[in-house]
Amino acid sequence: MATGMGSNRVRVALVIAAVFAGIAAATPTSQAGTVPTMCSEGWEATTVVEGVGNLENLDSDGRGGFYVTGIMDGYLAHVDGAGRMEKLVTGLWRPAGVRVAGPYVYFLTGDGLSEPPGTLQRYDTATGRVQILLTGLNGPNGLLLLPDGGLLFTTIGLGGPTGISRYWPAANEYERDWASLPPANGIALAADGESIYVDTMTLQIYRIPLHDPSRHTLASGIPDLVALPDDMEATRAGALFVADHILGAVYQVDTATGATCAIITGLIKPGPLRNPPDGATSVRIARDGDWALFVTSMDGTLRRLRPPAGVDITPATPGKTR
Repeated sequence: MATGMGSNRVRVALVIAAVFAGIAAATPTSQAGTVPTMCSEGWEATTVVEGVGNLENLDSDGRGGFYVTGIMDGYLAHVDGAGRMEKLVTGLWRPAGVRVAGPYVYFLTGDGLSEPPGTLQRYDTATGRVQILLTGLNGPNGLLLLPDGGLLFTTIGLGGPTGISRYWPAANEYERDWASLPPANGIALAADGESIYVDTMTLQIYRIPLHDPSRHTLASGIPDLVALPDDMEATRAGALFVADHILGAVYQVDTATGATCAIITGLIKPGPLRNPPDGATSVRIARDGDWALFVTSMDGTLRRLRPPAGVDITPATPGKTR
């Protein structure tokens, strides 16, 4: 096991370094949108809030606003429907995935390959109380609320086993090694409600059945998806919208074929030189009259992406009707 994990760490590091180096050298900031296959026609991008640090993750509050995390500035914040942001919890160490469940907002801290052990915490929206639920986590990153009220979260740390862990808040039960994978990042519920998608630092997206997490299958990857995929969300029609950390893109993945195209690119920090990973970090589907995509990025901007007429992006998540 030790030898295998060591080999996996080396492979992951080499793949990431090669991709970053190649794209950073060949693709200046101003030309980032020329690389992937595009399917952006008819999509409309607008800004909800900007200039708020390095946004890592988000989830809808069900009322037109969002809870977001700022990874470098160490905060959990709320952005209302008018774009006003209020920091709710500060002084956090590299907060990442965030999910809303009733009166609670669950969030992770300690995101990174070689950071100190992280935590799973819960913010009570009624009282402002913060409770630490789990400690000692190995680079926790993406967070998913399941239909049964349980939570799954991915880990990317190189200090121990990686993959996906499971936690049941009602019973306070924790299963660290629910699914063993290379360092894992984004996570989303599939349209069938019985499986999930997860992407890894090996630039692949897997589909995993909830009843048998040892049986994962490849949903997309190189050469269809040339990206460092981050957090994502699936639609009931079978599309998967994925944030890309390298080109600052949002990809649309056909989960039946693995084919991908970009609906937007260039969501990266401004400047003459790239410093990856500095691109888009998370995608959520929420109501904006009709359904729209909302995207966080390391450039400190929360954006709204409205689809062309006739494009169904109704989310796969059961009960997400507001």
